[in-house]
Amino acid sequence: MSADPYAALGLTKTATAADIKKAYRKLVRTSHPDLHPDDAGAEARFKAVTAAHDLLKDVDARARFDAGEIDAAGAERPPRAYYRDHAEAAGQGRGFSDYGDPSDIFAQILRQRARGGDPGFAQSGADLRYTLEVPFLDAALGAMTRITLSGGGNLDVQIPKGLIDGQTLRLRGQGGLGYDGGPAGDALVTVQVAPHPVFRRDGDAIAIILPITIDEAVLGGKVTAPTIDGPVSVTIPKGASSGRILRLRARGVTRANAKPGDALIELRIVAPPVVNAALTEFMIGWQKSQSHDPRKAMMEETPK
Repeated sequence: MSADPYAALGLTKTATAADIKKAYRKLVRTSHPDLHPDDAGAEARFKAVTAAHDLLKDVDARARFDAGEIDAAGAERPPRAYYRDHAEAAGQGRGFSDYGDPSDIFAQILRQRARGGDPGFAQSGADLRYTLEVPFLDAALGAMTRITLSGGGNLDVQIPKGLIDGQTLRLRGQGGLGYDGGPAGDALVTVQVAPHPVFRRDGDAIAIILPITIDEAVLGGKVTAPTIDGPVSVTIPKGASSGRILRLRARGVTRANAKPGDALIELRIVAPPVVNAALTEFMIGWQKSQSHDPRKAMMEETPK
């Protein structure tokens, strides 16, 4: 990966969040290995721009990188400490000679390391950041999935029920190795939830548009409707109009320590793809005999 994520995306430090997103999308189209199977360098470019995007889109991580606290891979940079800082903090001007022979000090550190001891320099491993796209139903219902790491190997990730788009999961001890006996860092997995062709999430509710026929709208009756837990039977009331919403209690998203959401089924009347002669004749006769105008109230409230 480039040492400068801004350079990897062709940007400067003044780039906005919108600039970062736009540059990433453009570069993905020109570097994704699935789109360029004959380009040997596509995969490396794709990994570089993805890693740069993952770092810079995170407001906190970007600020820490700009401040020099972490490098382009998200690894902690060791704090820069100077002898003068320690001396002034202590209010004294002593040098190493005041504490004995410097060679003895470093020899002691090396001996402690050789014995596996802790000379006081143990440091936690770096937190590693990943982005994971999961199917809509896996995010709603929970699932186990797997990340393939850029350096090889796999990492199993438990997706909890009701996970929210953009949520970051922390996997303890799954990050970079520690130094001098320090603990491993964590893996921070930011999850992006893929859209679904039937379901849409609104908080913990699941919104569903249910097509119904003209006769079902007029006469009512039972029909089968999809939910995230599987198909259910619902009753269409007589005279239902498009836009009417039927609420199915506790058929939405269930999260830990939260009340289950509902399924909100919006009815939408759909005309048949082919209007035959019998239906046409019936509707002409009905149109001549009926007097209901669904637009009357609307027109009365608008300028003449």
